[in-house]
Amino acid sequence: MLVEKGNKKIIWFRNNLRTHDAAFWSHIQETDHVIAVYCMEPEWLQPTPYGWRKMEAFRAKFLLETLADLQQQLLENNISLYIFQANTVDAFKQIHAVFPFDTIITQAEWTQEEAKIEQKLKSTFPAITWKVDYDQFLIEPSNLPFLINQLPDVFTSYRKKVEQKWAVKNVMPKPNLLFKKMDIPFSSSIPTLEELGYPSIPMDKRSAFPCKGGESEALHHLKEYIWKNQQITTYKETRNELVGIQYSTKLSPWLANGSLSVRTVYHEVRKFEDEVLQNESTYWVLFELLWRDFFKCVSMKYGNQLFQLSGILNRNYNWKRNEKVIADWINGKTKYDFINVNMLELKHTGWMSNRGRQNVASYLAKEMEQDWRIGASYFEAFLIDYDVHSNYGNWNYLAGVGNDPRDRKFNIDLQAKNYDNHYVYRNLWLPKKAVEL
Repeated sequence: MLVEKGNKKIIWFRNNLRTHDAAFWSHIQETDHVIAVYCMEPEWLQPTPYGWRKMEAFRAKFLLETLADLQQQLLENNISLYIFQANTVDAFKQIHAVFPFDTIITQAEWTQEEAKIEQKLKSTFPAITWKVDYDQFLIEPSNLPFLINQLPDVFTSYRKKVEQKWAVKNVMPKPNLLFKKMDIPFSSSIPTLEELGYPSIPMDKRSAFPCKGGESEALHHLKEYIWKNQQITTYKETRNELVGIQYSTKLSPWLANGSLSVRTVYHEVRKFEDEVLQNESTYWVLFELLWRDFFKCVSMKYGNQLFQLSGILNRNYNWKRNEKVIADWINGKTKYDFINVNMLELKHTGWMSNRGRQNVASYLAKEMEQDWRIGASYFEAFLIDYDVHSNYGNWNYLAGVGNDPRDRKFNIDLQAKNYDNHYVYRNLWLPKKAVEL
């Protein structure tokens, strides 16, 4: 049975899983009928050529929690969120049969897998109007002081140009709109991990990220971090620590799937600087947000080169693929206990510090000279804060085929001494104590 007459719009959620500071609201002000859709591509649950799924259990759990929260937030405006475990084109065909939509509203995505899905949709529904926003940026590409093809390849050059203006949009308030509830015959239930074929994963008490997915949790964490605990005032001093929930902002998982707006983070930091304190640490949070934007711009400029073995520099090395080396890296059985402990933490929690990521990537790519894309794929599967741009941008960088002008290699023993000199981190995770304290 077809839905009654009137304009019909779909909010197609991708990595913009929030209702606060969300551009889609501006496209549905005068809409008769609106529904929201999220598609879980079957490919995500399938094994990669390397043996692990494209999305492993920790990231899947965080996504399901995020979708459950998003569903509740949308219901405040009488918008139903339908979850499809199907490829996007097939899902939209099913929807169109009962809800003949005339407009698709979504967030811009340009990397190869996402772009391919969008192109298939456009071919299937050529008459549909598209409303697309760059809602994942701190500074939208159109507001940059240069064209994307003129993006500086060195972060410092990019940062200096962008910081001259800080062209960040204001936060968009969530409107007080109430839509007519749609009753269409599709499931709005959130699948469980077990229904998706994953095992149940209890929270490891050692986890540095014992938080749930969803914008409610994200906004609560942001408020606690900046305003209640004022941990932002010591961010620069604590960001390289390795143990506990207090080091670093821990905002990246919510930023990665868009359940937290990067503009909201920026404006909260600026408000704190105006009302409480401005110091090197508050600036450094903004500095790290720029790194996130930078890698998005890099992926936009270089396209599929980001995923090629030679990287954005088109630089060739004698890369290897040794199954034992890779297995030892994954299972924490290398000759370096500092590498091992980081990989064990990732395996058991879906989280690893930025310091750890740099070291394990440098070890795999630079010291063992293994195909860096295998490491990037493993991170994609296991990290709860996986972001295609930052992940592949950083792996390019650390493998010597990306944006690092110095092409450096980490001295892992020195890194362990500098950041875990008293073995606190290694004693937490290694099966045999590294040293008695």
